[in-house]
Parts: sequence; C-alpha cells; structure tokens
Amino acid sequence: MLLKSIRHNLDELIYLLDQLSDHDYTKPYETLNNTTIGEQTASILKMFTCLENAYDSGILNYGHRAGNNQIQTETEFAKQCLVEIKMGLKIENKTLYLEKIINGLAIRIQTSYYRELLYNLENSIHHQTLIKIAVSQLEKIPVHEI
Repeated sequence: MLLKSIRHNLDELIYLLDQLSDHDYTKPYETLNNTTIGEQTASILKMFTCLENAYDSGILNYGHRAGNNQIQTETEFAKQCLVEIKMGLKIENKTLYLEKIINGLAIRIQTSYYRELLYNLENSIHHQTLIKIAVSQLEKIPVHEI
C-alpha cells in the first residue's frame, strides 16, 4: 500500500508538471517566499534520490543530497526523474541507519527503508501543498486536492 501511495503521489505531480510551462515552473512566487515550483519539486526529488542511493549501503544521510539545477529549470527533465524514482522504488523493506553529523560527530539511529519512504511521502505532500498555493495563482490550471 505504501509503494502504491507513493507512486500515485508522484503521478499527481507528474500530471501537474505536464500542465506547466518552464516559465511557470521557474518563476519565483511571492507566496512561496520567492522560491519556484522547480525548487519545490527538486526538494522532493533530492530526498527520494538520497534514500534510493542509500539503500545498498544501508547508511542514509539526508545532508548528502546532490542537487541538479536542471531539475529546477526543466519540467521535462523533472518528470523524467520522477518516473525514475517511481520505477526504482524497492519492494523489500530493510534496516537502514539514519546518519546526522552533529558537532563533528556522526550520530546514527536505526530506521527502515519503509519508514523513510513514509517520511519522503510526507515530505512530498508538504512540498506539493506549497506548489498548490503557487499553481492556484495560475488560472489556467485546475488544482486537485493533494
């Protein structure tokens, strides 16, 4: 059910991006504290990518998120990345260790892949709610409940 919910959530974002021009995607919105829909989308993708990259090693550090400016500026590229995330979701749950560097020391706590997927889904919903606020200013695009 979790994987199905995530795929559905990402499909909704892909559908929305299908309706946006790159101009609307990269335009700063005052209601988003002058950030863009592209930046909000990139935040979603960075978190999922970080989790997927940590699956094999079992060590997850969200502070090691890699950025890609193309995600923030091109809707087609962002959609392609969202599809890759959907296709790359692992079916098998496993133990992971969430790592955070605090005052120069690595702190690790036990978590699981599914728990972190749930966290990423919640993060995605949060960012999509912000995106919804920006898109509501664009009269040409219908906004569905997120």
